[in-house]
Order: sequence, then C-alpha cells, then structure tokens
Amino acid sequence: MKTETFKTINPTNGKTLETYQYMSDSEIENTIQKSHHAFKKWRLKSFDERGEIIQSIGVELKNQKSELAQLMTDEMGKLLKQSHQEVKLCAAICDYCASNAAKNLKEEKRQLSNGGTGLITYAPIGIIYGIQPWNYPSYQVIRYAITNLMAGNSVLLKHAGNVTGTAKKLETIFKAAGLPDDLFSVLIINHDQSDTIIEHKLVRGVTLTGSPNAGKVIGKKAGEHLKKTVLELGSNDAYIILEDADLELAVKKSVQGRIYNNGETCIAAKRFIAVEAVYNQFKDAFVKAMSQLKLGNPNDENTELGPMAREDLREKIHKQVTESVEKGAEILCGGKPEDGEGYFYPATVLGNVKPGQPAYDDELFGPVASLIKAKDEEDAMRIANDSRFGLGGGIFSKDVSRATKLANLHFDTGMVFINSFGLAEPNMPFGGVKDSGYGREHGGFGMREFVNVKSILISNE
Repeated sequence: MKTETFKTINPTNGKTLETYQYMSDSEIENTIQKSHHAFKKWRLKSFDERGEIIQSIGVELKNQKSELAQLMTDEMGKLLKQSHQEVKLCAAICDYCASNAAKNLKEEKRQLSNGGTGLITYAPIGIIYGIQPWNYPSYQVIRYAITNLMAGNSVLLKHAGNVTGTAKKLETIFKAAGLPDDLFSVLIINHDQSDTIIEHKLVRGVTLTGSPNAGKVIGKKAGEHLKKTVLELGSNDAYIILEDADLELAVKKSVQGRIYNNGETCIAAKRFIAVEAVYNQFKDAFVKAMSQLKLGNPNDENTELGPMAREDLREKIHKQVTESVEKGAEILCGGKPEDGEGYFYPATVLGNVKPGQPAYDDELFGPVASLIKAKDEEDAMRIANDSRFGLGGGIFSKDVSRATKLANLHFDTGMVFINSFGLAEPNMPFGGVKDSGYGREHGGFGMREFVNVKSILISNE
C-alpha cells in the first residue's frame, strides 16, 4: 500500500519546505497505548516533580527560541519578531502553570451534614487529545499541553499540516527538557484517523481550537462518545471607539489589533465601531495608518505585515471582501491581492459595512478591518453584540471606570480589552461564548477542565 504524503509550504515564496508521511493505523494505536502507560506513572508524581520538568520545558523553549521562531515564520509567515514574542509567551505559560498548579488543584475540606469530613480532590483523567490550528504554531500547543501535563494527564497532538515542522520541534524540546517519553506525542494523521482517536476508549478529553464548523463536528463526535470537550472557535471581535476616546491611542491600538500575526488571530480586533461624534476623525486616521503599513518579507525587521499562511486562505478572504463590496461595502484602502510570489494581501479597510455582508457577519481571518458608524454609545454596544460570536472585544475611552462598567454589564463576550487589544495573559482566563465555543484556558481555569472533581465523604458515625 502506498503511504500518503503531504508538503509544508513557505507562504513567503510558495516553495516547499518539507515532505511528511501520515502514520499508519497501527502506529497510532501503539502511540495511544504508550501514552496511557506513561500517564499511569505521571499521574502519581507530585506537583513539585511535575513542575520541575514543566519549568525545564520553559527554559528549553528559551534555549531553542531562535530556531523555533524561524521555523514558525518559515511555515506560516508570521513576522519573525512576533515569532520570538510567541516563544516568550510559551515560556511564561510554563512558569505560571508550574508555580500555580498546586494552588489551583489543591485538595479542599468541607464539613458534612452528619459531622463527617468531605474531601474534594482534582484527579487527572488520562489522555487529552488536542486538535490545533496553524496561526500560533507553538502557543496553541503549549496552551493546552502544559496545563494538562501539569494536571497529571498525558497529551496527544494533531497539529495543522502546514506547521508539522513546529509540532515535531516542540516534541524534541519537551524531550530535551526531561519530560518522560510518551507523555506528549505528535500524531501526523488525516481527518478519518482523527475520528478514531476521539472514539478511542483511552482518550478521555478533546480540545479544539478552530472554526465554528470544525467545533460543531468535533463537539458532536466527542459528545457521541461522552467525551468532555473544550472548544475555542474564533470570532469577529468588535472594538468600540467612544466619544471621549484618546483617538491617537485608539488608532494605534486598532491597527496593531487588526494586523498582529498578519491579522490571523481568533481574538484579533475585526469590527471597529466608532460613535458618530468621532467617526470621521477615526476613519481618516485609521485608513491612513492601515494604508501606510509596510507589506513584505516577515524576516525583515522593518516589515509590518507578512503573507497569509496559505494560498487558499488568501483566496477566501478576498472572496469575503468581494462579496461584501457586492452587497454595499466600500473599499477604503487595500482590497486587492499582491502580484508575485508568496501569499500576500494588503491591509484593507471596508466602510459602509452592514448586516448581510461577510464583513459584518463573519470572521475575516486576515488583515481586513470592518469600519462601522454608530449613533451613540448604546447603539455601538448593540452593534458589538449583534454577532453570533463572543470571544473578545474592546472599548476605547478615557473614562476607564465607565468603560469597565460597560464591559462588565453589557459586552457579551468572554474577554474585553480596555484601551488595548487582545493578547493572551497566562494568569487570565481565555475563552468565549456563543459560536466562539466554551471552556476556558489559562489563569488556572484550564487546569480544571480535564480533571475528575472527586468527592470523598468520610463518615463520623
């Protein structure tokens, strides 16, 4: 039987990086069995013992930062300086988890009604299967893997095919840091093989970061086998510019929030809703700033926007722009794929954005911003929440207490950023509502997603 293969492509020049072959079904089964065997030993380790190794992974990430960062840039086109920032975040996650697991998963005592003692423990459950996307090739993996390893579980990874090199590199980094064999295993598999892993009796939980459609498929498959899931599914986050906003700051952060990671971020700023009083001022400055961004080679330190990760992704976002224009939107800058090698798309701003257009309704996963005028603060919040998504959002206002109240009482999202844009913090929960999925990562919350909250009741009678 012929072994199926696939290639990874450098989006900066369209050239092949590596060729990989899919694992056989027997190799997959062997990997699962070994992962379960490794879990049975790892689950008995103390938090200190696990934490020492997890911290070593953070150190090893820093030791191999240059090589790992370059690999991420080569595979998916993110700016090299942002690849370095990603590795730094990964190391910080290792430190946070190692330092806080004992507190977050600490045994609790409660008095029972009969005078006895109740113990609540947080026991690891087994193999956690992660299906991860390409846009943050290291962070997406570290985010769920380190949390679950620290909780005492073992981890399987199915990474996006175009960042297979990064997946394999992380596996070698984990091993070099002293993580016992088979606790973290990369599976190079196709979708049909992935389904069999979800069904496998030894796999106890499934976590996915991806599109809402992928989330529905994976959630259904896992649910059919009564497997716990965490789904992080993207969004079309709204950022509100209020009348009292610092417009210079709002423009600067809005541009950064839209084009960071080449605009390919689930929690990126995507819809920009300015109240009528400042709309024209914001529009002029925002469009000017977006149109002046330097598009080019992500390895060049002066480049501000690199290529999209794959050719089909560039085609998709251009189709969304075209369809939005056909339905009444106007191109204020950009809007045309770049000629030549690589998968480049310019920073683009769409105006006159209305419901029924992809620019209003859907997620634009690339450097395209939707600009919307609101009558006032109340109308701006209504538009922000007029979405099937609910991952993040933002408010620009000099009145921070007022903005905080709006964020708390009215924003229907998992995260809200005030006078900034969405970036992950290891000590704050990450996740959304509605079509953006469910479950939380980071901040200690992720450590409790895939554990058995076990009640032990000791009678006093």
